[in-house]
Amino acid sequence: MTQVSIAELIAGARSGYVVSFPTDTVPALAALPEKADLIFTFKQRSQDKPLILMGAQASDLWGFVTESDGKTQWQQIAELYWPGALTLVLPASTRVPKQVNPTDPSTIGLRVPANAIAQSILAQTGPLATTSANLSGQPPLQTMAEIAAQFPDVMTLSQSDIAENSNIGAPSTVAKWTGRSWEILRQGAVELKV
Repeated sequence: MTQVSIAELIAGARSGYVVSFPTDTVPALAALPEKADLIFTFKQRSQDKPLILMGAQASDLWGFVTESDGKTQWQQIAELYWPGALTLVLPASTRVPKQVNPTDPSTIGLRVPANAIAQSILAQTGPLATTSANLSGQPPLQTMAEIAAQFPDVMTLSQSDIAENSNIGAPSTVAKWTGRSWEILRQGAVELKV
């Protein structure tokens, strides 16, 4: 039952289930932000490793950050690299549920993937809390079949709904705004030029 159509996956995500779908990097585990604790449980992930919010477009995500002097710079970077494999860690607004970043609710990671399937899903669900599909500490799973086998309670897309596996395999680059500049927390698929 775990492999479903895109319509069923969207309905499942909206109903509070954990779902998985391809992105432009590695496949994601995703849930409504207020249901993010389910992802921590499924992955056996430490609470001090926050999830990110993924949206279909930048305008879907800006409400999750606080107004700041740096907002113009964040938006410029987003215009350059989104959609794409860049996660921006920014000051979180009170709109971010504590379940997404349980130990440090002051920040939130945001990303817009360059993948048509992911964007289509996110456009219909709204922003979702996401992370790579794997048990914590293990390499990211690469196919929906692997994800369905390891996470039988997660809704995954049936292979017929995936035209081609467009994952590049490398995780996103993670850049944190320090108040004046960017700090690279993880070098991934995007070489950030700041």
